[in-house]
Amino acid sequence: MKFINWLIKTCVFGFIAFVVIMMGLYAYAYISPSLDIKSSNNIQIYDKDEMVISKGSNSDWTKLEDISPYLIDAVISIEDKNFYSHQGFDYLRIAKAMFENIKNKAIVQGASTISQQYIKNLYLDFDKTWKRKIEEAFLTLQLEVHFSKDEILEGYLNTINYGQGNYGITNASRYYFGKEPRKLTLEESIILAGIPKNPSNYNPVSNYEKCIERAKIVANAMVNNDNLNASDLDTLFINPLNIKGSNDDENLKMIMYYNDAVLEELNTIKEIPTSLITSKGLKIYTYFDQDAQNSLEDAINKNITDSDIQVASVIVDPNTGGVLAMSGGRDYSLSQYNRATKAKRQVGSTMKSFLYYAALENNFVSSTTFTSEKTNFNLSNGQIYSPNNYNNQYANKNITMATAIALSDNIYAVKTNLFLGPETMVEVAQRTGIKGKLNPVVSLALGTSELSMLDFANGYATFASGGYQKDVHLIRKVEDVNGNVLYEYKDDSELVLNPNYSYILSEMLCNTSNSVFSDYTVPSALSIKGKLTNKYAIKTGTTNTDYWIAGYNPDIMMMVWVGYDDNREVSKSENMYTKNIWADTVENFMKDKETNWYEKPKNVIATLKDAITGENVIDKSKATLYYYVKGSENLVSIEKEATYN
Repeated sequence: MKFINWLIKTCVFGFIAFVVIMMGLYAYAYISPSLDIKSSNNIQIYDKDEMVISKGSNSDWTKLEDISPYLIDAVISIEDKNFYSHQGFDYLRIAKAMFENIKNKAIVQGASTISQQYIKNLYLDFDKTWKRKIEEAFLTLQLEVHFSKDEILEGYLNTINYGQGNYGITNASRYYFGKEPRKLTLEESIILAGIPKNPSNYNPVSNYEKCIERAKIVANAMVNNDNLNASDLDTLFINPLNIKGSNDDENLKMIMYYNDAVLEELNTIKEIPTSLITSKGLKIYTYFDQDAQNSLEDAINKNITDSDIQVASVIVDPNTGGVLAMSGGRDYSLSQYNRATKAKRQVGSTMKSFLYYAALENNFVSSTTFTSEKTNFNLSNGQIYSPNNYNNQYANKNITMATAIALSDNIYAVKTNLFLGPETMVEVAQRTGIKGKLNPVVSLALGTSELSMLDFANGYATFASGGYQKDVHLIRKVEDVNGNVLYEYKDDSELVLNPNYSYILSEMLCNTSNSVFSDYTVPSALSIKGKLTNKYAIKTGTTNTDYWIAGYNPDIMMMVWVGYDDNREVSKSENMYTKNIWADTVENFMKDKETNWYEKPKNVIATLKDAITGENVIDKSKATLYYYVKGSENLVSIEKEATYN
């Protein structure tokens, strides 16, 4: 009996304490300054010419009375049926969700109200720390005491994510159905109300079937909330709806990948407040180049016809490290997964550029020879490593480094990597700005480590800048709505590569499209030589599941990857996708622009040599220029088989 009395007193005291605390919090929230919710969450993204390329949701704000009542009923029914009766938190719903989650030993129910979700929308990220949760809870109280329920609902509907890059009901209604929010039908409203639960999977463009499954759940919630008759359920979604899936001014299918990457980068900048309530919106200035993006998308759409294969690409200005254009996939409306920033793939022979720069730093020269032949390498751990050349083609004779680069010879690369020690190559790659994990193993020379494209681009941007390490980035500057600069990119680039060796490497990479190096196989980029009117350093890469190309000159650095999301093998015919996309894009972008090449360092000389052997010229048709640091042009082969053990 004593225990029961104690339990009752404890519960009564706890309830009274809870009421007093909540009253105090509501009172404090009431005397706190009102939130400027209509200017918050307004993010505008600008291109290199300071033209708007993406407008925040608040730029097309729609009043609640101009939104279809069907949509309002659907949203309240599925998201927060007690919205008009609670004061920001639905305590009974919270208790029920806690009970269900404890019973199932997993999070199976949520209890966020529309007010809470609205506050979450005013943040740039969704950090789940206790500090953030407490901050959001207090802001929810402020929202409730300073604004009416209609104002809160209006703000929520104008800022929620509806997928496909559409924030706010106006953008979503126009994009999916080509109409204003007030004209939405019952079925259209139900579909839109279901999207925010999982915008990537529940929008009708990405997955119409899942969208309808979710819509039926929304419809049932409307029935349970007395906003729809049960008899009407059987009449819904009998016929497919006409989904527009585009904007009237939309001419690019991939630009949203760039926008998403901008927001990802924004979240990493410590100078930017995570709460948009503080900044009242942001102006983000980028390096985006409309001509570069047009060239890229035109080339992708022209060259790829397979319905499943995917693509990723970045175009970088080597002078700034700024990203001019990007594609994270073939069609953002079908897949919002950004393969340029998120996917990690084996980079294949594009990794060899870092190996050969390391070799130049360690007493190799462009005419250093190794024997290209089928080789079994006895490694120090007792294992035998037996790499193959592409199509099992070997020179069966000595070839030079310049030839090995042009023909992408794997045997030469592995011998070089073992001679130097794999750690040497890793150090060079990291010096150029690559941050991903690179395992110092013999196969690294053939690109077996997995990297994200944006990270990998750091390394090639360093080559393209003549040896200056510049972090590849998208954002130049960020301002608040009043024009106050919150962040501005500072160029802290430093010279990390020897200009002599950088120049020699770039010249050797030009030989991948030089027919004079044709021998037991042909140069790896020879197939696109006819498309190129400018001079470029190019390296291709191939694995069973990936095709890569990276190329540059002083004005542009571009990478392209092609492969399948499910890692199925790529066919040999698909190898041309990457090369043609790269060639068509850079040539179209560089059209009518002044072209440049790197100034030859004073300490570098050029000597006419036999392309394959690197020896004195006998057959002039096989002659080409080899580049050396003065005094090293007469160095001979350093083949030492013992170093492979």
